[in-house]
Amino acid sequence: MSYQVLARKWRPKAFDDIVGQQHVVRALSNALDRDQLHHAYLFTGTRGVGKTTLARILSKALNCEEGVSSKPCGVCSACQEIDSGRFVDLMEVDAASRTKVDQTRELLDNVPYAPARARFKVYLIDEVHMFSSHSFNALLKTLEEPPPHVKFLLATTDPQKIPVTVLSRCLQLNLRRLLPGEIRDRLQYVLESEGLEHESAALPLLARAADGSMRDALSLLDQSIAFGGGRVVEEEVRVMLGSVSGDLALDLLDALAAADGAQVLAQVERIASLTPDFAELLRELIALMHRLALIQQVPSMLAPDDPDQSRLVALAAKIAPEDLQLYYQIALTGQRDVPLAPDPRAGFEMVMLRALAFRPSHLGAGSSVSAVRGDAPPAGTPTGAQRAGGRASTAASAGSSMPITPGGSLGRDADGASEQAKSAPIPLKAASSPPAVLASAGDWQRLVGRLSLGGIASQLAHNCGFVDKAGGKLILTLDPAAEHLRVPSAESRLHAVLREALGEPIQLEIRVARPEQETLAQRRAREAGERQQAAVDTMASDPVAQALRDELDAEWVPGSIRPAD
Repeated sequence: MSYQVLARKWRPKAFDDIVGQQHVVRALSNALDRDQLHHAYLFTGTRGVGKTTLARILSKALNCEEGVSSKPCGVCSACQEIDSGRFVDLMEVDAASRTKVDQTRELLDNVPYAPARARFKVYLIDEVHMFSSHSFNALLKTLEEPPPHVKFLLATTDPQKIPVTVLSRCLQLNLRRLLPGEIRDRLQYVLESEGLEHESAALPLLARAADGSMRDALSLLDQSIAFGGGRVVEEEVRVMLGSVSGDLALDLLDALAAADGAQVLAQVERIASLTPDFAELLRELIALMHRLALIQQVPSMLAPDDPDQSRLVALAAKIAPEDLQLYYQIALTGQRDVPLAPDPRAGFEMVMLRALAFRPSHLGAGSSVSAVRGDAPPAGTPTGAQRAGGRASTAASAGSSMPITPGGSLGRDADGASEQAKSAPIPLKAASSPPAVLASAGDWQRLVGRLSLGGIASQLAHNCGFVDKAGGKLILTLDPAAEHLRVPSAESRLHAVLREALGEPIQLEIRVARPEQETLAQRRAREAGERQQAAVDTMASDPVAQALRDELDAEWVPGSIRPAD
């Protein structure tokens, strides 16, 4: 007898064997036991989650010789013939190969006739969304008023393509993607039943690679058994699943967490020697960052038997939550850039370097940002992101002097620091700076403009208004629209930097309320709006622009006018 693949051999034969779809099994079982059967069922879900399998089990439950029940016997001729795919009253149709309306009408011509030997004539139409609009129209009337001896079981991976007129005539059952833990347990059960040697650490790798599909998981298990010569070994599974192993992806993220540009590029060079798919590598990094974020917020999400447990815990503790969110967002948006780059590797490197370039500096917490070459700049040096944001905020620091860099250029970043010269970076704050005076809203805005802050902490300060400072207590009000910025790590960094700037221990209290005076963030938004309106007014009054509009009978594209500065 020829070998039967595991995906077919271990295909569930009863509702009790279905994994991860208990909500659907419960609905079908109750309907069968109570004899409350619908004439048309629509099973939806991604590939390999059990849509066709559930439809076949339902066919057995409807036509079992023991009677209609949620537990078909599995031994009668009807059950066995359905399992083997040769039951005369079960018509399985692949809609992808029968898209023409004539084929659909031919299929439905036999609907009025009674089943040959079964209780119900069952039409199982797979990938029904592939029907043409004419085929759906031909199916509509039959779906609405079918004969009592006919049941329609439809399956699709894309219900959005099915007309609402068809959806309204079906009982829709949505099958979910399976969790990695559910897939892992099923794979272990299959291996133990088959008597095959395996390492437990290999199963989570296969479960994650299956991406929610049990059929894909069993196919991967088949492949790993063949690859390992009858054994399922963790190291061999890593090699089989791709040229880039989980360790390499973790090493790359470790270098990114350390903000070590040289190490990041070295890891990319190491991975490139294995000729990987860089787009897939980026997706793997995104999934890894998602797992780290879950571990940071809900540590119990990390499975005890996860093969990468120790490294994931170490990385989750090493990367600040706000940095991780930034890396995730940059990697997510970077997916669209990689295919557009002249070389996939160059596109991937630019995504990694972008994450480093925009990483906030935690100067208040004592950490620093590495340059691409891997050297850490002196303490207090502004990051590229701070310098980029600083050129738009010079007005906010008008009350303080503007230092000149060795190159002779003037500039100040968002925290009031001068621009970094290539040869001799200038510190954000001189060691001998006197303590800041804080007694009014104006003092507060000038102080915020000089604070050595970045990231969420800087945004938090810019959106706070001054209330009072007395008795070692500083009271601020935070605009309710910016309440999402009040995270413990950002508030702690703001407190530490304020204490250093004021030269005294203070107690920081932030109240969520609309500030009485304009905050620095509101002032900058207002000034930006005024500049924008001035640009629009200039274009409206410009005679050349007006003549051009009249000549072409055209209008300006809304939002296309930008101020020159």
